[in-house]
Amino acid sequence: MALREEKVRKVLRERILAVRFLPFGDRTVIAAGNKLGHLGFWDVDYSGGDGDGDGVFVYFPHRAPISGISVHLDSPTKIFTSCYDGFICLMDADSETFNMIYSCGYSIYSLCQAPHDNTSLYFGERGELKLFDLRVGKVSGSWDLHEQRINTIDFHPENVNLFATSSTDGTACIWDLRRSKENKLECLKTVQHNRAVHSAHFSPSGSCLATTSRDDKVRIISGANFEDLFMIKHNNQTGRWLSTFRAIWGWDDSYLYLGNMRRAVDVISVADRTTTTLESEHVTSIPCRFAAHPYNVGSLACATAGGKVFLWTKS
Repeated sequence: MALREEKVRKVLRERILAVRFLPFGDRTVIAAGNKLGHLGFWDVDYSGGDGDGDGVFVYFPHRAPISGISVHLDSPTKIFTSCYDGFICLMDADSETFNMIYSCGYSIYSLCQAPHDNTSLYFGERGELKLFDLRVGKVSGSWDLHEQRINTIDFHPENVNLFATSSTDGTACIWDLRRSKENKLECLKTVQHNRAVHSAHFSPSGSCLATTSRDDKVRIISGANFEDLFMIKHNNQTGRWLSTFRAIWGWDDSYLYLGNMRRAVDVISVADRTTTTLESEHVTSIPCRFAAHPYNVGSLACATAGGKVFLWTKS
């Protein structure tokens, strides 16, 4: 993978907390949300016309940090954003309009849609998981899952009932929606860390789960019942001015990608249990948040605390 000079763009002011590719097969568009509540889009294939600086378009849907961006593969122009101000907004990219679809008195720290269902939103409100039904416009389910805030939610790519959460309480858990009793779910598996867990993501096949924690460890569990576990040491001390590191999977179960405090990208090989580094003279700040293009293998977006986005592509 390589980073060319023209694949670097200042998309937003201030720190980016969320970055996503819009799931288009014929063009590359990256969405990013920052600590001011601004939502920026970088149309990498932009060739002129209106816009703020070479294909960058910025909107202001929130007044507090954007915690999540969710775009379903079946609805690429419907963009959901969650925010620390307790709001969830829906942007229609075709009409460039925003609608607030949910509000509460608490911060929302995570947002997700299941890959098999584009009619529901799952979000973390403190340690509680809520299910918002887009068809009726209201919350239709809630479960108390963690003692502290939920940082990420990720559904299994094959089993429609399984999902994983990470939490500031030091755990990552796998849950089954079928095993519900009142406002509780049965936890199928717990991955314990010594400090806050910033992320938990299933691999593309669903056979592995990777967790990233402030205790300077990336843990990977696998096996039929996720009984096999190994750990990679990694410096995850980003401090208060950077977004926390969150390892993401690439396009198969082979590699994980996450930030490096030396202004680089670390690549963890699951098979070898080793770490290599992607470096470029064009990376002038620490990449913290990552996204892999759902269709274009080798297209990796990295976002920084200064509002820049780097787009790595196949060499």
